[in-house]
Amino acid sequence: MLEEALEHLVKGIVEHPGDVRVRGRRIRTGRVLEVRVHPEDLGKVIGRNGRTAKALRTVITALADGKYVRVDLVDLDEAR
Repeated sequence: MLEEALEHLVKGIVEHPGDVRVRGRRIRTGRVLEVRVHPEDLGKVIGRNGRTAKALRTVITALADGKYVRVDLVDLDEAR
């Protein structure tokens, strides 16, 4: 559920929504959600002074219902 919500939010921000990928994995303390976007869209997802990324993390943390969730942003060039 968290992956789908995060993917929906990020796709609404970027110019290349087809390149958005969200992958979730479990860690001992909770979950990590990796968001991969087109290199041209990374700045939009991060936002000025990180405000957009912080807002996305705040929404996902609220949806996580008290469980630990970390959101990592990765552009497609670094992922390869």
